[in-house]
Amino acid sequence: MTETEINQSGNIIRDGDLVLLWFEGQTSYLVEVAPGKRVGIHCGRPLSVEEWIGREFGKKIICEHAAGYLLKPTLDDLMMKASRESGIIYPKDAAFLIVKAGIQPGSKVLEIGTGSGSLTLALATMVQPAGRVYTYDRRTDIPQNAVRNISRAGLKDYVSFCQRQSAEPFPEKDFFDAVVLDIPTPWEEVLVVKEALKNGGRLVSLNPTFNQIEKMAETLKRNGFIRVEAVELLEREILAREGKTRPVQRMVSHTEFLVFAAKIAENESLFC
Repeated sequence: MTETEINQSGNIIRDGDLVLLWFEGQTSYLVEVAPGKRVGIHCGRPLSVEEWIGREFGKKIICEHAAGYLLKPTLDDLMMKASRESGIIYPKDAAFLIVKAGIQPGSKVLEIGTGSGSLTLALATMVQPAGRVYTYDRRTDIPQNAVRNISRAGLKDYVSFCQRQSAEPFPEKDFFDAVVLDIPTPWEEVLVVKEALKNGGRLVSLNPTFNQIEKMAETLKRNGFIRVEAVELLEREILAREGKTRPVQRMVSHTEFLVFAAKIAENESLFC
């Protein structure tokens, strides 16, 4: 590939880009490129970020005591490197709930519980360019960190940040394709969420304990939701090495339980 073709491919690092500086041993840094900027590393003197501008993603750089690579960050990197003031939703859970809830480009998604915005990142990535995420939080301090995370990822045009208290009605009726709840007492929101969700729309609730998902599941059933299901995902990394491949000794096990449900049109039946 010629230099002109590389430039046109979008694979050249530019001022303002996010770059994942990755080292063997899984140490990495998510860096926003800017002239005059320097980044501290674990294996030598701080690096001049300005020198990366104009280089191709994937390039190797030699530091004092190790070699690193300039990689284009994936959604997984953006989520796990998000600045956090609260716990985050892990990529394994986010990916499954997006597929299960049918969230896709053009979807309108209601998120209750913005937190640090890690899940908001994933949702916004999926709904662009024509969809939107409306994310609500009852606190006014934490979402500011989420705004920074979303803005840094270049996704602010696809997210509306809102503030409300528990059980307050939403202005939209029969509007959202999916709703995701990441709050301690999601059953308190079922009635108002039902009004905001389209018929056939999908609901996802994330909670860490059996007691919470049991109460949520029963509340959904009592209020006419169908396909109420609960899932837990476990992620185990494998050390793939010639002659001695085995699982790692530690794993990302329990993070959240995921409860899924679908809203139906009430008092409407089709006779066949």
